[in-house]
Amino acid sequence: MASKLLIVESPAKARTIGKFLGKEFVVKASVGHVRDLPKSKLGVDEANGYLPEYEILPDKAKIVQELKRAAKNAEEIYLAADPDREGEAICWHLAEILESAHKPIHRVEFHEITRRAIRDAFEHPRAVDMTRVNAQQARRVIDRLVGYRLSPLLWDKVKRGLSAGRVQSVALKMICDREAEIEAFEPEEYWLVDARVSARTPPPFVVRLAKKNGRKWRPGKAEEAKAVEAALREGPLTVAKVSRRTGTQRPRSPFITSHLQQAAARRLRLPVRRTMRLAQRLYEGIDLGDRGRLGLITYMRTDSVRVASEAVAAARDLIARKWGPGALPAKPNVFKNRSSAQDAHEAIRPTNVELTPDEVAAFLKPDELRLYRMIWERFVSSQMRPATFDVTQIEVTAGPYTLAVTGKVMRDPGFLKVWRENSDAPSGPEAAKLPDGIESGQELTLEDVILEQKQTQPPPRFTEGTLVKALEENGIGRPSTYATIIATISGRDYVVKQKGTFRPTELGKLVTRLLTGSFARIINESYTASLEEDLDRVAGGEENWQELVRSFAVGFEAELERAKVEMEQVKGKGVATSETCPKCAAPLVIKFGRYGEFLACTNYPTCTYTRDLEDEAEKAGDAEEEAPTCPECEAPMVKKRSRFGPFWACSRYPECKGTRRIGKAQTSAPPKPTGVPCPREGCDGEIVARISRRGRTFYGCNRYPKCDFVMWDHPVQTPCPECGFPIMGLHVTKRRGRELICPVKSCGHREPAPEEPGTA
Repeated sequence: MASKLLIVESPAKARTIGKFLGKEFVVKASVGHVRDLPKSKLGVDEANGYLPEYEILPDKAKIVQELKRAAKNAEEIYLAADPDREGEAICWHLAEILESAHKPIHRVEFHEITRRAIRDAFEHPRAVDMTRVNAQQARRVIDRLVGYRLSPLLWDKVKRGLSAGRVQSVALKMICDREAEIEAFEPEEYWLVDARVSARTPPPFVVRLAKKNGRKWRPGKAEEAKAVEAALREGPLTVAKVSRRTGTQRPRSPFITSHLQQAAARRLRLPVRRTMRLAQRLYEGIDLGDRGRLGLITYMRTDSVRVASEAVAAARDLIARKWGPGALPAKPNVFKNRSSAQDAHEAIRPTNVELTPDEVAAFLKPDELRLYRMIWERFVSSQMRPATFDVTQIEVTAGPYTLAVTGKVMRDPGFLKVWRENSDAPSGPEAAKLPDGIESGQELTLEDVILEQKQTQPPPRFTEGTLVKALEENGIGRPSTYATIIATISGRDYVVKQKGTFRPTELGKLVTRLLTGSFARIINESYTASLEEDLDRVAGGEENWQELVRSFAVGFEAELERAKVEMEQVKGKGVATSETCPKCAAPLVIKFGRYGEFLACTNYPTCTYTRDLEDEAEKAGDAEEEAPTCPECEAPMVKKRSRFGPFWACSRYPECKGTRRIGKAQTSAPPKPTGVPCPREGCDGEIVARISRRGRTFYGCNRYPKCDFVMWDHPVQTPCPECGFPIMGLHVTKRRGRELICPVKSCGHREPAPEEPGTA
């Protein structure tokens, strides 16, 4: 009979670990956090050392009761949440809840879900590390103080429903600062001058203007470029210098969290949150047929490039067998951590390097395989020899001008056999092969001169990947928080995504301006980074967490009281613009209504002119749809806006109430039954298909409003194998085909759906 209870975070991890443990263990899942601060109030006792007031999450009440029953029947309790501060806090919450069972409670920690790692963890159990827990409590309390105090201030000064956060607002500031750089940028003209030349031996090659009178220079005007062209055509073109050397390129380190997110965004076009969800699945375990269920990668939230010696030895053995002993360096490659790295976990690597991507391809979904292949290749390549090149540099003079070219010829690809970035491939003139036998003093024959006009470019807007890079470089957040920061930014009305990049809305710019004006001390990159260092000291036992919170709160409260008086009152007034009203010539202001941003006349109510700001699609350069005719009376339609977005409305309103969605005809239909019962416990309703106000089909219980269950994908009466939810959703796309997706957000399990009869 089972005498030990092990509690992990997810059902998938529970199933994987359950395979490794004997019958003496019962393995349960907490499904993430079970306690947190209340949503309805601040939940922090400011008069008593800023102690947090935790409560059991409403949707975890049944899970907590189940864990209590299991704890009552066990002789010992083991807690095995993820090996980071958040996981340590989850273990502490569970220990507090299960304390009434009066059973020994142990914390076990592992960084990969393999039989060996699990065995080692249980050989070295420990108590919950309260320094890590306190660091997490300090972060949670400070974030709650900021969010619950700044958000109501914005409601009062701008409009209700806005939010602010300690890290969220700094990330938004970075996006707004970049946009301000772009708006202030003034392009400058410059010219590239290339000369196509030939020597006594082929092939011809291209040299590019680099210097004038021995100093780095490029033409800024057409006249200057023409002068260079004239000098080149007049000649002579003489080889002034030839240098030859052997160049090397060292392999990159295995992935840390931020680099994995950036590479997945760049190479696989995966959003940060999806990357982390896929990595979580690979970490928690995949069913590999006869091999059983195994975790394929080590823990995916890390800032360390350190790798266990046995993993390095296994990689070197594989490399020697697969690519020959010549692919190995004499000693294992060692990579240095950044000074700010916590070094709590290894780098992200395969748990078993012998499980190549091709070996496991049949058991992984497409995106899981792509991500695993990237992790595997990066790790294996990190232990290979550097790539070596024969590098030839040639300088050519023509009067006062110097032109240059660098040619690289691969001698030994080394690690590039396995891992190659786009930047690893030469481009431009250096990609050309240079002729042999060129020596100093040799004259070259000019074949052509190519002039190309260019303009300097503004800094690019942030993508998800480059924003993660900027957060990391500024010391903002930690590996476990990058995905949450990105998700929070993406989910607000403060930014829009255009072609994969973030652009702040007028509301986002306004909120940033107000917050940085009144809270410049905390809404900035350097303070946010220094607070992360303070939290690290708390986790290391070097600082008291309540004292850290108190010192933050004292300054913050003073700034808050000052902001209540001094912060600009935008609500009811709007933000000034340079535009004037076309009806009365009064100034126009930007206002932020419940339906979005719009321009309004300051002469209201005498003049009621308003105009919606351009739709984001139009700002991105998409063509605007021409005004259609009314489907009811064929009168011209005009563009209107509701809380659900823009739409076409009949110009004869209220005589005619015809409407149309932008881009598509208005559709409406009675609810259609699906034959699938509602999955909500205690509900005897049926799921029906409905049309949303925006014209999109969704599925909800026919007992609404008594039951508010809804989902976007077509319901299928198949239980989720991950979390056991009674139904799944059928999702069909061109790229991924037919899939069944769990509608529970915290699960998100996907699997291929069976083809419909006759579709094969």
